Amino acid sequence: MQKRKSTQRDREKKRMAKVVAKKIAVSAVSSDFEVGDEAVKMFNVKTSSSSSLPCPLLMFSPTARGSYPILLFFHGFALKPIWYKSLLQHISSHGYIIVAPEFSPLSSQSQEVKNAGKVADWLTYNNLESVLPDKVLPDLLKVAVSGHSRGGKIAFALALGYGGSSSSSSTTPLKFLALLGIDPVAGFSPSCLCPPNILQYVPYDFDQSIPVAVIGAGLSNQRAYGVLPPGAPNGVNHAEFFNESKPPCYYFLAKDYGHTDILDDKIADLISIVLKSGKGSKDSLRRAVGGIVVAFLKAYLEGQVDDLNAIVESPTLAPITLDPVISVKD
Repeated sequence: MQKRKSTQRDREKKRMAKVVAKKIAVSAVSSDFEVGDEAVKMFNVKTSSSSSLPCPLLMFSPTARGSYPILLFFHGFALKPIWYKSLLQHISSHGYIIVAPEFSPLSSQSQEVKNAGKVADWLTYNNLESVLPDKVLPDLLKVAVSGHSRGGKIAFALALGYGGSSSSSSTTPLKFLALLGIDPVAGFSPSCLCPPNILQYVPYDFDQSIPVAVIGAGLSNQRAYGVLPPGAPNGVNHAEFFNESKPPCYYFLAKDYGHTDILDDKIADLISIVLKSGKGSKDSLRRAVGGIVVAFLKAYLEGQVDDLNAIVESPTLAPITLDPVISVKD
């Protein structure tokens, strides 16, 4: 009898241990969806005659002494990095340096990809450290590349080797460990793609060896008022980018939101006049996207996979509806 009671107590202890561990894991994931503990400085880096920078940069950096991974982020067509301030501050507050180039709205996509490569080169040759807060160091061995809308395509093109100055086979010496596309767009339609033409409409066709996360907006393929062109048409949007990505790759669809709802509120509200927008809280969307990005960066820049796995297994942890969530690891 005594042995049976002891066995029951042991089982109860194990059960309680699992419950506690699960609560701790949920708490850790939930913190990804909130602003992190790091104080963040936002600042601009301008071009000059003595600089190799092709365009100005908006930067976000933790201020505490230490070495931090880097996220290179490209904005959408005719948008500005500052309009992503809430999202980028959220990500940076979890311990990441964010470099966001500002491209001219007159630049072609091919020119933007080349300029993106030049920014990557600028980072490579230790220029970044000179503009960061005192005692803050960039970890150039832990770099991810990302972008929204047209900037998402620029991120994919750069990671796929289109960032050289002379040919599509030239690559930047900066090595990326992860790639994220936030509602990426490749053109106006499958029959009207903008160069470089990275979509081939063949599953797993991208020649990438790094993990990919694609975050789509469920309303981005819909017309505003049933008339105006969608922000991310079918055939050139998030679904096809994910379809052509090799494993490991992840797909998260924010089903109730539009293409530009991740922008800061005033800009998002203004753009909703011409692009389909969701009715839910845009702050909740930014927190969801920020949390997914943070969990993905933790997994593939820092080897901490628990948060990403938890979101994939339990999408309801996010502050918005994510449906579907797909993970392809093999």
